[in-house]
Amino acid sequence: MKFILPLLVGILLLIAVPAPFFFTSTNTAITVDPSLKVIGNMTPVHIRLENPHGERSVTVTVEQDGKSYPATSVNAPAKYIRVEKNAPPLELTVNAGKQPMPALHEGKARIVVRAVSNDMRAMTAMKSAEVDVLLAPPRISADGAQHYINQGGTEMVVFTPSGSWTEAGVKVGDQTFRSYPLPGHPGQYFSLFAFSWNLNPDTPISVYATNPSGAVAKAGFFTKIFPKKFRTSTIPLETMHVERIVDQIDPQHKIPGSDVERFVYINNVMRQANNKTLAELRLQTEQKFLWTGSFLPMVDSTVESRFADDRTYTWQGRKVDEQTHLGFDLAKVMHSPVPAANDGRVVWAEDLGIYGNCIVIDHGFGLQSLYGHLSQFLVKKGDMVKKAQIIGMTGSTGMAGGDHLHFSMLVDGVQVNAVEWWDPHWVKDRILSRMDATLSDVNPDAAPAKTAKEKPAAPAAKAPRKAAKKARKRKA
Repeated sequence: MKFILPLLVGILLLIAVPAPFFFTSTNTAITVDPSLKVIGNMTPVHIRLENPHGERSVTVTVEQDGKSYPATSVNAPAKYIRVEKNAPPLELTVNAGKQPMPALHEGKARIVVRAVSNDMRAMTAMKSAEVDVLLAPPRISADGAQHYINQGGTEMVVFTPSGSWTEAGVKVGDQTFRSYPLPGHPGQYFSLFAFSWNLNPDTPISVYATNPSGAVAKAGFFTKIFPKKFRTSTIPLETMHVERIVDQIDPQHKIPGSDVERFVYINNVMRQANNKTLAELRLQTEQKFLWTGSFLPMVDSTVESRFADDRTYTWQGRKVDEQTHLGFDLAKVMHSPVPAANDGRVVWAEDLGIYGNCIVIDHGFGLQSLYGHLSQFLVKKGDMVKKAQIIGMTGSTGMAGGDHLHFSMLVDGVQVNAVEWWDPHWVKDRILSRMDATLSDVNPDAAPAKTAKEKPAAPAAKAPRKAAKKARKRKA
């Protein structure tokens, strides 16, 4: 009798609950990373599974020559009555390759994903992806040149990657610089790279190449770093028009706090965001040279600040912030014409926080120039400009205490010392002579063409020209 009552309850439940409830099931939608074409020694495989009922079990295997090698297996408690209806997608990352699966060899293979729906019917879904197993690393060799590099400066290296590779460039510590085919030299590549102002002189530098399996080849080359002592200064905020500066950048007072607190936030947090935007503009570079010869500074200007000046900001005698000034502040009279430093394409012409009205010109192969604090734009994004063409007027927009031009050079998103690029001998010896012969024959001191809006440009502004001469004396 004691077994009859539970049996009756079960029968009543079967009658009361509609049959489709028990037999409802949804097949799992499986997505294997579509960009995955190759696996090597240890390759992450990204998988996404979507099922409103969730997964009871998931298995991932790699199959080759009729044999199966497990990558992972995931199991969950089975559900029959209280089936989930809105389970979130399941994201999995598993490792596949020679290291976890020693029997794998080079050749064709496939990744197989099987998922069992966590409901009454427990339907099984399967998805496979064809891949190549690639185990041999690429190879790379650098040029035999001697590379003398100023801290905060730029250098160029030529190298030859071989074997199976998809990406190559230069690593300077944790920073990576892209490479491009060397004009006129099939099979050879070059990288313009920066040695940042804040790096330890012992920071390792190497050329590298990777293949789709994740294998990396590296090679060192001769480098000598010239450490540089940058200037320091203390700026009392009482001497600046703090209220004007912060209200111009933040007119809606979205940044809370006093004027000094708002200034510190802009000088710190906004500066980081603005520099991130500048770094990302490297992705808009042309894969060809747009420039010729040395770069032009603003003619007959006075240098008010130099590259990598370390600035300590105080308020009522107390330190409130410290930042590094990554550019040259060049001043003349109010609203002076600003010349393009070289030929190129405008990739930015709008407000950029601390830089105010800002123009960035791309010169190709990751090389770009920046013009900040402008009062007026004379070009727009997408315009092609010529060396010495007037692109705007100086001003005091952004974090500027007075009317001037903030000028900087960027190499693959890293701001570098412009003095080298102003020096025609440095440009010819360190860049053009390593390129195609037709480029190294260009006269770096040739006068730019005149236009209706400009006067003849001097080779360099007085103070920048003096700095360039000192740079040549250091042989770097």
